[in-house]
Amino acid sequence: MFDSLSDRLNDTFDRLRGKGKLTEADITSAMRDIRMALLEADVNFKVVKEFVAKTKERCMTAEVMESLSPAQNVVKIVLDELTEMLGSTESKLVFSNRIPNVIMLVGLQGSGKTTAAVKLAYLLKKQGRSPLLAACDVYRPAAADQLATLGGEIGVPVFRGDGAHPVDIAKGAIQEAVDHLRDVVIVDTAGRLQIDEQMMQEAVDIKKAVKPDQVLMVVDAMTGQDIVNVVSTFAERTDFDGVIISKLDGDARGGGALSVRQVTGKPIKFVSMGEKPDSLEPFYPDRMAKRILGMGDVVGIIEKAQEAADAEQLEAAERMLREGFTMNDMLDQMKAVKKMGGMKGILGMLPGGQRALNQMGGNLDEGIFDKNEAIIMSMTKEERLRPSIINGQRRARIAKGAGVTPTEVNSLMKQWGEMNKMMGRMRTMANQAQAGGKKGKKGKKGKKMRMPNIPGLDAMELGGMGGLGTGGPKSDMDLLRQMEAQMRNKK
Repeated sequence: MFDSLSDRLNDTFDRLRGKGKLTEADITSAMRDIRMALLEADVNFKVVKEFVAKTKERCMTAEVMESLSPAQNVVKIVLDELTEMLGSTESKLVFSNRIPNVIMLVGLQGSGKTTAAVKLAYLLKKQGRSPLLAACDVYRPAAADQLATLGGEIGVPVFRGDGAHPVDIAKGAIQEAVDHLRDVVIVDTAGRLQIDEQMMQEAVDIKKAVKPDQVLMVVDAMTGQDIVNVVSTFAERTDFDGVIISKLDGDARGGGALSVRQVTGKPIKFVSMGEKPDSLEPFYPDRMAKRILGMGDVVGIIEKAQEAADAEQLEAAERMLREGFTMNDMLDQMKAVKKMGGMKGILGMLPGGQRALNQMGGNLDEGIFDKNEAIIMSMTKEERLRPSIINGQRRARIAKGAGVTPTEVNSLMKQWGEMNKMMGRMRTMANQAQAGGKKGKKGKKGKKMRMPNIPGLDAMELGGMGGLGTGGPKSDMDLLRQMEAQMRNKK
């Protein structure tokens, strides 16, 4: 996602950071590089022209040119302008008081509407709603079957109305939702071509018939610069309230998606970052801008950790502080990391993480989790609870049982040792906090200190990027407290 754009922009910023003071020529050269990077990433040329002009004008002020850290100011200005180009603030779905609410999806053939409909249903179901999917694509072979299969996988019913006209199917789905107390109907319409007048008219007719609360257009991120023409055409005929960008993880450029908001004025509401049902994410312009510029998305990591956490994990965190870190705990952590999108997903959300990932060729061996799981499962119950008893003979037996080498077992044991040491430091500091009473900043005397369980982030090797387990006891504790505070505020 935006890999080449991120690399080009960061190379430009690196050259600026090497200068103590910027000249007009430096700014001009940097803007030229930024313009080329955006164009090569498939951002619409009109959007690029306006973006570079506004950014250059702000960068040429005396406040920037004469500051102690002009390069940082330039980065801040680019971040601000990029955020504005993407929409400034999150645009949420707007639900009315009527039951059911109707969400209609439109888009070109092959844009990913059907999978987007299922992902949206999954997201709404997680939020406590009761969605119903309406299969209004009667033209594509097996389209209704596909929707029914995917809907069944996430536990969301599908109204088919086989043989009926798409308008009647949409109406029937609404009545079905009323009869079975479903509060949201997601209408999956047929894909169409820009020049297909009949199909475009059908979308208009469905909209008139069901009066949707939200019309969302699904756009393939790999469409390139033509994405602007596609969105503009639909805006003229059906009008819509927002955009879902699909397959954003499938294009290293992705610049076409950056043009949508600026050209049409329509906000990007969701982005699809994978194939699984939980891969649809709300679109946050500021977070996306930071990720493009290599600043990471720490808030996103916190939210994913919060979703992965539950009451049992919080109890496990307290037990680990009291009793130490076991191999069972390590297994739980690895499963939680998978649930959060794997190390590749987490690394991409850390400051500088995407750039480090690109330098590794974009590859990160997620299979290490499966291998380590096999190693742990080859241990006895006692060995998992007391890893310190595992000697050379036991390691050889475990390696043979897991189908790995003793070296790989040693590597896992080393990771366990580092995580156990960190847990020991936390235990010591927690005890000091309790003993400190009112003098400390940890709370009232005698109050039990709860440390959060941030799944999968403990002492993981992140290519020197910083994070838990890399900054020493003080920074580890501070970061954990900040994450816990933000989790509580979110709740």
